[in-house]
Formats: sequence, C-alpha cells, structure tokens
Amino acid sequence: MRETDNDELTIDLAELFAVLWERVYVIIIAGLLLALAAFVGTQLFITPKYTSTTSMYMLTKSNESGMITSADLQTGSQLTQDYIELTKSRVVMEEVIRTLNLDMTTAELSNTITTTNPANTRILTIQVENEDPELAREIADAVRGSAGETIEDIMKIDAVNTVEEANLPTAPSSPSVFRNTLLGGVLGIILAMGVIVLIYILDDTIKTPEDVENYLGLNVLTSIPIQEGEQKPKRVKRKATRKMMRKARR
Repeated sequence: MRETDNDELTIDLAELFAVLWERVYVIIIAGLLLALAAFVGTQLFITPKYTSTTSMYMLTKSNESGMITSADLQTGSQLTQDYIELTKSRVVMEEVIRTLNLDMTTAELSNTITTTNPANTRILTIQVENEDPELAREIADAVRGSAGETIEDIMKIDAVNTVEEANLPTAPSSPSVFRNTLLGGVLGIILAMGVIVLIYILDDTIKTPEDVENYLGLNVLTSIPIQEGEQKPKRVKRKATRKMMRKARR
C-alpha cells in the first residue's frame, strides 16, 4: 500500500501479491476448513433427493390413407409445448394426488415435476424428484398415465404410448456432495484472501527505512537492529507522524 501527500490511496500489486504469498498457508487452511464444513453440512443437514424418469410418445391422427405424413409429424412436434403444459395442469396434478393419496398441494407436486421434449421429436420426458425413490417412481408413472388420458381427451390425438416406464433410482440426484465441497473450498479461499487484503489496505504503519523516506520525506541516517528476544518498539503510525511533521514545519 502507498499513500500520497494528498491522502490518496494506491496499492502496490507486487507488494500485495507478496503479502498473499507469505500467508498462503492461511489461505489454504481456510479453504480446507470451509470445504470440510460444506462436506459435513451436506452429509448431515441436507436430505438427499431421488429422480425417477419416464417418457411417452404422442401419436397423432393419420390421413385418410392411414399413413402418417411429414406434415403430420411437423404438426405433432409443434404441439409438444401444449403437451408439456397439459402434463403439469391442475387437473392432472389433482388426479395424481387423489390416486396416490399424497399429502401435498397441486403446486407442491408440480414443483417436483420437470417435463422436457428432445428436439425434433414427439417424445415427452417426465422427471419426478422426491426424497423417497419408490414414491418418485410411483408419482412419475401416475403423472404419465393421467397426462396421457388428459392429452388424448383434450388434443384428440390417436394415442399416447409409453416409451419408458418410470425407473427406480438407486442413487440420489441431489445434492452434489462434490460440488458443495468444492464451492465451500473456493469460498474459504476467497474469504481468506479478502480478509488479508483488507488488513493490508488498512495497515498504515511505517515498517522500513524506505517507508520513512517515501512517506515523511526524511533521510534515514542509521537504523538500530533488534535482536531476537528483545521487545520491538511500537510502530509509528504514518498519519500521526505526518501531522507532527506538518506542525513542526509551520
């Protein structure tokens, strides 16, 4: 850190990097501690959730010849967004809650469901996230069944065929222990560096003869080395010393 005569603050980057390097062990320890805290917190305080996936295929009506034309396929693909909206509609959610006797509202159930459509297809994928893997599978199958009936009734399509039954997840999909641990470590490093930089910027003490020459404009005639075991004299505050010098010059 450097201070001009107008009390403007400038930072010597080389000196700042040197200060950070001198305390690199503090930075590493802080990163390790925060990473450990994130790991333990994820394991103990965050309930794992499981995701079950199912998919269905929308079969639109064919023409009079019984053949499905390219126009039919294009129309079916364009209607996929309508299928997605119907899948998470209140009617479907209420039917699933009633069928499985779920203790949740339609909004809560809808928030656990994700519907996607692979590009240029009429396949609708349904993902359900729940703390219970078996319940996640049951909800996914129930949503697919109820949504299929609703889509057939409202959109007047030929059929909604099951592509994949809902799977029973064997490993949690969230939270990611590795990601949380990594983020904790990075956060610890950033916090430690921030504290070190803040202390460096706020430190306005004179430490070397060069500081006396730079900040007070005085020539150092000699310096007295302090042997180990002797008490070091208190550091002189730059601003206080400069004020005394200004008064003396007046």
